[in-house]
Amino acid sequence: MEGKEEDVRLGANRYTERQPIGTAAQGAEEKDYREPPAAPVFEVEELTSWSFYRAGIAEFVATFLFLYISILTVMGVNKSASKCATVGIQGIAWSFGGMIFALVYCTAGISGGHINPAVTFGLFLARKLSLTRAVFYMAMQCLGAICGAGVVKGFQRGLYMGSGGGANAVNPGYTKGDGLGAEIVGTFVLVYTVFSATDAKRNARDSHVPILAPLPIGFAVFLVHLATIPITGTGINPARSLGAAIWIFWVGPFIGAALAAIYHVVVIRAIPFKSRD
Repeated sequence: MEGKEEDVRLGANRYTERQPIGTAAQGAEEKDYREPPAAPVFEVEELTSWSFYRAGIAEFVATFLFLYISILTVMGVNKSASKCATVGIQGIAWSFGGMIFALVYCTAGISGGHINPAVTFGLFLARKLSLTRAVFYMAMQCLGAICGAGVVKGFQRGLYMGSGGGANAVNPGYTKGDGLGAEIVGTFVLVYTVFSATDAKRNARDSHVPILAPLPIGFAVFLVHLATIPITGTGINPARSLGAAIWIFWVGPFIGAALAAIYHVVVIRAIPFKSRD
């Protein structure tokens, strides 16, 4: 009987009723997680590693496939006289979100599954990867996007040219400022989701809440497309928007990614305010 009472007492006190919050929680001595060191700005050693180039190739292939599927979907909707006869806006959103889910799942263990220069830029600002790797990823992503669009144009040239290649544009009734704002907010949602879904500290402390990172990332892409397709067609990925109103569809996502990185690092994780052990 005493043994049972001891078990009950230990079980009741295993998780204390009052948990430290805010800065108290961040400064608690008992930690089950230590902050990883920031990635160096330049890491020359990477250039001699095959895994570095393999990761770049994975980003190229993933972005190639992403553009191939997404452009074909957009063109299929645009060529129809009635969107009711096609998958419509919801289908386009599912195409983008579903492909991101699948491709992030396939490449996360190789390159991190960025498939988006804005995501790479945000992670670089948070010091999750070096400038060397960030520039290489962005170059491979843009090259993959060009090749993916080129393949579609190659075997469906008439439809491709007639629909503008599925390029993004600010729709009638909206200003360029509206489009820029939509791209900033949409990219913020995406990159913030990436940070939250891949946060190692969250995985360590919330291990009782299993999470498949590609799922919320893909779902975020889906939801952002539902909201912003009527405004800009939804960019939130500079590689996707190559050649179309570059200042909106590149500047907007990069600003959104930067804001998400600052919010995650400064507000959510409070890394600048933590004492270095």
